[in-house]
Amino acid sequence: MKVLVADKISDSGIEKLIAGGYEVDVKTGLAEEELVAIIPEYDAMIVRSATKATRPIIEAGERLKIIGRAGVGIDNVDVAAATERGVIVCNAPTSNIVSAAEQTITLMLATARNTAQANASMKQGKWERSKFTGTEVYEKTLAIVGLGRIGTLVAERARGLGMKLIGYDPYTSEERAAALGVTLYETIDELLPLADFLTVHLPKTKETIGMFGAEQFARMKDGARLVNTARGGIYQMDALVDALKSGKVASAGIDVFETEPCTESPLHELDNVVLTPHLGASTEEAQDRAGDQIADLVAAGLCGEMVDTAVNIAPVAPEVMEAVGPFLSVAEALGTGIGQIARGPVSEIEVHFIGHLAEQDTRILKTAMLKGLLSVVGQDMVNYVNANHYAEQRGISVTENKRVESTDYVSLMVVVAKAGGREFKLGATLMGKRNEPRVVVFNDFAIDMAPSHHMLFLEYTDVPGVVGKVGTALGENGINIASMQVGRTGEGGTALMGINVDSAIPDALMDRVNAKAEVSEAWSVEL
Repeated sequence: MKVLVADKISDSGIEKLIAGGYEVDVKTGLAEEELVAIIPEYDAMIVRSATKATRPIIEAGERLKIIGRAGVGIDNVDVAAATERGVIVCNAPTSNIVSAAEQTITLMLATARNTAQANASMKQGKWERSKFTGTEVYEKTLAIVGLGRIGTLVAERARGLGMKLIGYDPYTSEERAAALGVTLYETIDELLPLADFLTVHLPKTKETIGMFGAEQFARMKDGARLVNTARGGIYQMDALVDALKSGKVASAGIDVFETEPCTESPLHELDNVVLTPHLGASTEEAQDRAGDQIADLVAAGLCGEMVDTAVNIAPVAPEVMEAVGPFLSVAEALGTGIGQIARGPVSEIEVHFIGHLAEQDTRILKTAMLKGLLSVVGQDMVNYVNANHYAEQRGISVTENKRVESTDYVSLMVVVAKAGGREFKLGATLMGKRNEPRVVVFNDFAIDMAPSHHMLFLEYTDVPGVVGKVGTALGENGINIASMQVGRTGEGGTALMGINVDSAIPDALMDRVNAKAEVSEAWSVEL
């Protein structure tokens, strides 16, 4: 597979991709029409900030499976166009969080102590100690709006400086905030009059653009100081300039701008503002981390694995992923298996989550199951982005059923498929300290077997000699049995034999096995 690196990333990231067996082309500085011309050759594209992955580029990418943004935002990627074509869009959201948090603290201290202004004065040959008298941050109140990854790191560092911390974040619990030493407020308006310093760590959305204007500045304490290392436009420019000129806001440290590069702005004329050219992620460590992370994520996407930071997949909270993540491969295998057992177009799917799983958000497991199912029926480029869409296109009805009940297993996932007027079942669980997968339900039978690449399931009348006949038939045709499990409805009734074998079983051999052992029905499954 081929990867196009359209903006510069770390050498270590490129080396990771090459070591993984990918063909990597680094072609930076290309215009849109140039990218449209070459993108059909590539399976993946990596960008930073300079290159825009536009709709024409994405639509020309006939082989394109994933676009990786080596950084935090995805403003330069047409996510809607990518989603329509089933192209995963991911970023590296943790690559620069330490650097951005440190830049926030740097600007806060610079605005408090007039560091940049004093430096400029010194370089003009002046000595103006009294002019640059500053203020301590010790025991001052810092308001943090947005307690995500970066906001959390800022809180930890500011607490080390002896600051009092208050914050606003509707998605952070009081318990988590308390652990950070932050007193939460229900609205931004409540904390504004209390803040000596204010820093914002929010994404760029319709709700956050321009959220701080004249009305909000008026509520602030006289002489408050502001920092913005998040996104340009969160502070309304005219209102901020007026507040800085009047002294309502004593100083500000701004690293991000609504339009970048920003070479002209009213802020350039103000002595009480420290400006930096979007340096939040500009450390050697962050650059290396972004390249390494995006290389790993792109490789995962090309392999059909779950991409944790994909922005066009329903987000999965870390605590949810911790709970259901071990079942991802099990869910996909169940989909792959049920698609082969049904042997025909599946019209309905019921997914049953039993036990501890029933208490979790299991949407990603349903998607993983559909990904496995649709790969069996030959759906091209099915992944976590488009699996639900393709299932809907094919008219497959999917329902979930959750039962928090006591069973023999802590958690159990069972897939029931309806095809050709029949109903088929396949269920699995995880067992032991190593979370080893086990197939425990096959149609109406309870069984206990480890899944493998090649599996054979035989339904037959429970009479003596069948197991021996099956083993003989397979052995005579060079098929080695790795393990075998048997389940039955009752003595002398119907039984199921589950066999792990070392190689695929041709259809002709299946017919001979069935005839020799008088098997009523057989299924060969490859995972």
